[in-house]
Amino acid sequence: MGIIVTIVVGFIVGLIARAVMPGTQKLGFILTTLLGIGGSLAAGYGGAALGLYPAGSSAGWIASVIGAVVLLFVFEQVRKK
Repeated sequence: MGIIVTIVVGFIVGLIARAVMPGTQKLGFILTTLLGIGGSLAAGYGGAALGLYPAGSSAGWIASVIGAVVLLFVFEQVRKK
């Protein structure tokens, strides 16, 4: 059950990140989901490193979307080269 919830939340976060980011991103379902999951993980680890979250806790929705937007920006920059 936990993996399914992670996939669904990752997909929703990835969709929100794609909507917030200007321009068109040609990502499919799988890359959008991985983007959202990666953004959530990056926000969780980054927040723990900065002392915003206790170690092992999950990041909130807003932090997850911000992490996904950052990952999407990096992905677009790498993909252009």
